[in-house]
Amino acid sequence: MLEIKDVFKTFNAGTINEKRALNGVNLKLNEGDFVTIIGGNGAGKSTTLNMIAGVYPIDRGTITIDGVDVSTWPEHKRAQFLGRVFQDPMMGTAAGMEIEENLALAYRRGKKRTLKWGVTNEERDIYREELKILGLGLENRMNTKVGLLSGGQRQALTLLMATLQQPKVLLLDEHTAALDPKTAKTVLDLTEHIIEENHLTALMVTHNMKDAIRMGNRLIMMQDGRVIYDVAGEEKKNLKVSDLLAKFQEASGTEFANDRMMLS
Repeated sequence: MLEIKDVFKTFNAGTINEKRALNGVNLKLNEGDFVTIIGGNGAGKSTTLNMIAGVYPIDRGTITIDGVDVSTWPEHKRAQFLGRVFQDPMMGTAAGMEIEENLALAYRRGKKRTLKWGVTNEERDIYREELKILGLGLENRMNTKVGLLSGGQRQALTLLMATLQQPKVLLLDEHTAALDPKTAKTVLDLTEHIIEENHLTALMVTHNMKDAIRMGNRLIMMQDGRVIYDVAGEEKKNLKVSDLLAKFQEASGTEFANDRMMLS
């Protein structure tokens, strides 16, 4: 479903601020894979997601989604294949629009737009049923402006919007990092449910090692812009945080240095 081959990316090349962000990333995801990504500061985790989404052009290499080479495609063209949830709950929704209007935008992704009335009664029934999955009572508040919702409610809604059209690949970039622990757990539980229910292929960047071990069927660790560890199946299920720290030191030759991950 997703294949990244020898992808390199350097920002501000030839200047004093030159930074090699990706250093030959290779990664292949089969349909239905749910992969968690961990790594130290500046390891290339979020940059990898940005390259998949087309936020920045890659320097060299190829990115293929469901058999289609999208390496040179702009971000808006790749959007038909992707769903994305960002770290900031404010980024995935339009605050000045109602819940049902936000869902209508997501529902029309990849479809032709017309001048017909925006939200039909048939659509409202669909949205109401989808919102019930969240268990937040939003199905009874569909005319509420999204800007009035809490951060957790907005992130849950963003997750629903990102998966409404069942994307080829779902990109989750530390999507619970800005939430309190209780709300973060709720959103993570919803994430697992939606991915499993729809058999989605997903990549989730996280700073929480326990979540990285618990969630998904595969875990990769990045350092210095490349994948240094890739584990799946029973071996992943049996991992402990101490194992990950040891693997990092073994693969990179340095001690793990990321305060957020250590505290998590």
